Order: sequence, then C-alpha cells, then structure tokens
Amino acid sequence: MSVGEPIVLSGHVELDEIAAASEPARSEVDAQFLESLREGDAAAFDRLVGTYANGIYALLHRLVDDAEEARDLTQETFLQAFRSIAAFRGEASLRTWLYRIAVNQARNRRRWWRRRCRDETISLDEPSGNGVPVAEGDPEQTALQRERERALHAALQALGEPFREVVVLRDIEGLSYEEIAATLEISLGTVKSRLARGRAELRRRLESSFT
Repeated sequence: MSVGEPIVLSGHVELDEIAAASEPARSEVDAQFLESLREGDAAAFDRLVGTYANGIYALLHRLVDDAEEARDLTQETFLQAFRSIAAFRGEASLRTWLYRIAVNQARNRRRWWRRRCRDETISLDEPSGNGVPVAEGDPEQTALQRERERALHAALQALGEPFREVVVLRDIEGLSYEEIAATLEISLGTVKSRLARGRAELRRRLESSFT
C-alpha cells in the first residue's frame, strides 16, 4: 500500500450508509427550497436537518471523538446554519456549506478545551472506540476488533488538526478534493499535500500499534 492510497477506516458503515442514502441530488436542492430556508420556513429547516443531521453528526464524532460533544456540535451547526442561511448563495452544495460550519464548530470547541488545559481526546478508552457496535461472534475476534478500533481512533485523534480534517473528509466522508477545498477554504494543492501527510502519519501510527 502506497502513501497516496486511502486508509481503510472500517467499522463506520452504519452512519455513512444512512448519510449517503439521505443525500439528495444537487438538482433536488431547488431555488424554491433555498428561498424557503432563507425566509425561515420551519418545514424547510426540518427537511434540511432530516436530510443532513446523520452525516453532520458522523463527521463531528470523528473530529472530536466524543458522542456527547458531537451531539452538541451538531445542534450548534444547524443553529448557525439557520442564522446564516440568508448568506448562502449556492456557489457550493448545501452539504459542503454545512460541513464547513461543522468543521469550524469542531475547531472552536477544541480551542476552547485547549485554553482550559483539558485533554483533547475524551473517549479513547471507551470499549468500542467510537460508539460503533462490535459484531458478536468469536470472543477472540471480538477482542481483536475492539483493539483495532481503539488503535484507529487513537491514531486518528493523534493527527494534527489540519491533517485529521482532510483524512476524515476524504477517506471517511468521501468528499472530492474540490469539495474538501471548498469546505476548508484552502487550495487543491494544500488538500493533496495535507492528505498525503495525514495518510502517511496515520499509517505509521497504526503500524507501530501492532508491532
């Protein structure tokens, strides 16, 4: 496996599949829906939340690695979206716009914790690592799966914030380079550089965990 290949981050199928299944085609986000959002229509906002909440929560859970924090930040993301929707002009997709808000929420929360000298990674010692259910079966295989999940999340959270963001957005959320650039407001070259470095560091940490 070369440095340029994506890291296979297993164990996150359920939320990803829910988010992917609920993601509408770009053409479905029509002008009338956007206008309803800008006018503060409650039904339109409920539709926005229903469509994107699972994907936003999954993204935030991987960025902050704590279920309660992710739930709080998901709520904050949609509150910020509600306040800012009038400024949305449709240059990027709604998902990209919401992901940008979510990433900024995660960054702000981590800065808040750092200012108070708190540990950034809160739930690495939870049995299943990221709240992902472990399949029942052979106890030895179950224990091994738990250990792999724990190592994966420890390695992911140990990455520097800029590298963790691009790895999560590309290798877990499946965004294109262009979408990541728009979400993080950086150049394509920066996306590719951070992704290569992030993958290499993540691979190095994972390999050292099992040697």
